[in-house]
Amino acid sequence: MFSAKIRSEVLKEITDVISTLVDEAKFNLAADSLTVRAVDPAHVAMVDMTIGKDAFEDFKADEGELGLDLDKIKEVLRLARAGDVISLEHDEDRNRLVVRVGNITRHMALVDTAGMSDPKVPNLDLPAKLVVRTDELRQGIKASESVSDHIALLATPDGFEMVSEGDADSVRLDLPKDLLDELQSKEKVRSLFPLDYFSNMVKALSSAKTVTIFLGNDYPVRIEFGLAGDAGNATFLLAPRIESE
Repeated sequence: MFSAKIRSEVLKEITDVISTLVDEAKFNLAADSLTVRAVDPAHVAMVDMTIGKDAFEDFKADEGELGLDLDKIKEVLRLARAGDVISLEHDEDRNRLVVRVGNITRHMALVDTAGMSDPKVPNLDLPAKLVVRTDELRQGIKASESVSDHIALLATPDGFEMVSEGDADSVRLDLPKDLLDELQSKEKVRSLFPLDYFSNMVKALSSAKTVTIFLGNDYPVRIEFGLAGDAGNATFLLAPRIESE
């Protein structure tokens, strides 16, 4: 059993984060929350999300799972106006999701979850931790997109840097310690990442004013943030590009 009501902007936020990596996802239901874990087709990135029942206007669920086509959810969201509450209900007899927005009702076929894995979140001991404003990351990405298709993230005891280097040009975002909400780094660490993945992840953070970033040397980056008014939380993991000597 599953039935819920959720504000359109919250559903859009959840959908945008997951669809950064996949077009279809398995939503694992519990009495007080839903969770999603998914890895992109290239196995470069992962999302791990938990949304508590407080993110919803109403939430009732038994243990179970629903496979959703995120493009179909986006189609419904395009019908919603600001402030609309969207109703979701699982029609178990026909195995469909019934979605109501305004005076529109859509019966949505569910995706078979048999082939969807439950990826394990790797246990990474990353030595650097920092909390940075999301708008600073967006500014650095915007400056980097015309320079290179990769971006280096660096943390030192004194600050955080994002560096993008092309054949002729380079660009650097330099945030000293006093411009960060938090910084823990005993030494310099650096990893290089594909810019398109990192950019899409940051662009999906529509309501998070700050994000927590964990870094190591040539290790995946871990990006943690709140959503749905902090009634939910999510983590992106992105594998590094190992630079040749």
